[in-house]
Amino acid sequence: MMSFNEIAGNALLFFLVFGMSATVDIHMLLLQLKNIKAILMGVFLQFAILPVLGFLVVKYGTLDRSAGISLLVVTSSPGGSYSNWWCSIFNADLALSVTMTAISTLLSVVLMPANLLIYSRYAFDHADDADVVDSLDFNSLFIALTVVISAIGLGLFASAKVHSYKFNIYANKLGNYAGISLVAFSALLSNTSGGGDQKIWNHEWQFYVGVMLPCLGGLLLSNVLTSCVSLNKPERVTLSVECCYQNVGIATSVALTMFQGEELATAMAVPLYYGLLEAVILGFYCIGAWKLGWTKAPKNINFFTMIGTSFEVLTTEHGDLIAIEVSLPKNQKDLKEKTKIGSDGDILHLKHSIDECDEDEEMDYDETKCGWKCLTAPILPSPTKPKEPSGLKLPEVPFESEEAPRVGTEQKGLHMYSLWEEREKSPRNRFRL
Repeated sequence: MMSFNEIAGNALLFFLVFGMSATVDIHMLLLQLKNIKAILMGVFLQFAILPVLGFLVVKYGTLDRSAGISLLVVTSSPGGSYSNWWCSIFNADLALSVTMTAISTLLSVVLMPANLLIYSRYAFDHADDADVVDSLDFNSLFIALTVVISAIGLGLFASAKVHSYKFNIYANKLGNYAGISLVAFSALLSNTSGGGDQKIWNHEWQFYVGVMLPCLGGLLLSNVLTSCVSLNKPERVTLSVECCYQNVGIATSVALTMFQGEELATAMAVPLYYGLLEAVILGFYCIGAWKLGWTKAPKNINFFTMIGTSFEVLTTEHGDLIAIEVSLPKNQKDLKEKTKIGSDGDILHLKHSIDECDEDEEMDYDETKCGWKCLTAPILPSPTKPKEPSGLKLPEVPFESEEAPRVGTEQKGLHMYSLWEEREKSPRNRFRL
């Protein structure tokens, strides 16, 4: 029978994953399911690169047997569901993160034992592979799989059924609150069970460097490889988080089953220390990625505005607006028209040149200086009912230059919107102001 702590932990995990999944627009998730390149890269990073890095540290480093086995389990485990939370609060590609969580959770049932069988056999002089796999708590693994998959399924169903950006915003808040509660609950649990026997700070420097190397190496390689295959920047951030953020609870369970005494204390220290490392390293990485313009949030807004705003929802909502980019000359005869209509027929680009502006000519447009002006087009008939708006605007962003107004700014009464680089792969979102 499950204890209260297990029930409470799984309930918070469910609401975390449900909230993150219900944040995602169902059409964006379907788009990511077709993003085979990103999905294959994510699986490769999660189940090939990180386990190899853990194996190399254990094989050629100075970790003892108990710490080595724990590190192999950590690096072979599926990504933790906290990765959705990190991608949400730092505005990476949440749709891709939810997709990868579902896929990696399913694949972990096969790939995690396979990796442990292979690497534990070659990492040690004697065969520990059978012991490690036998020590896996498959019951807990299947419970976690059921919780995660059911939360993702129900969250996506709710997002599609309710069909409201306002609901997406509230779901995101629910997921964030559940994530904060789960962090606090886990910290409380770790402080009240095991106490000082885990001796996390009583090891040689080689222990801390060895446990840290797979996380740092995975983060570096994931950025290099995702850049090499030309994924857009928020997708690179998402896959880097998915690669490095591991489910350390599985390693804790294995350590409790396999070891006793001093070996247990050493084995338990590995997932605890790795859990601290991944939070600190990925925290600094995500802040750096935001400041470099690699996320969906503008890099020059306030930090608390950035983490408190779901740009996943707001950029999707504004991307669904039909926009026409047009420049307005004073004289229609000077108009040189070039149209470019997207595959869904909702994009119109008009360019013009003006040799002279005759003030006596009758004007068919609002008087304006030669330049760009954004007009709102009527909503074209759609086979689906439009989603209920969130009622929120993108936060105001200071201009970086006069030529490059950013998302959320207002100038002379005109709302100037621009979608990020990651939205440009969809023709209907290719407009600039």
